[in-house]
Amino acid sequence: MTPETMQILITRYFAATRAMDVEAWLACFADDAMSYDPYGAPPIQGKDALRAFFLSVTSAFTEIGFTEDFFAITGNRAAMKFTARGVAANGKTATCEGIDVFEVNDSGTIQTMWGYWDPVRMMAQLKA
Repeated sequence: MTPETMQILITRYFAATRAMDVEAWLACFADDAMSYDPYGAPPIQGKDALRAFFLSVTSAFTEIGFTEDFFAITGNRAAMKFTARGVAANGKTATCEGIDVFEVNDSGTIQTMWGYWDPVRMMAQLKA
């Protein structure tokens, strides 16, 4: 896999997140993908579990934005430093920064993803 192909995949991942498009987001992952999002939480494995995770996150927001601040590729891994912004259903906004690390398989899909960000801090910003 070329660095350009990996960058396209990761760009699609973030675009699908911004669009809150679960099908486009899932298309970025291998069927048996593993996600640690956020890192330290129990792993999420397989597309059914990934779908449930994505829908649980997006159901709390009316808008999700990601700015891809920095991108680095080494071999079959990529890291993206991002800034996330969201507008919750209650109208409150929240921001956070983080780093996602992706391991891509030979089929060109995400095999493993590790998300480094602080959900407690972000959710505290959304409390009414």
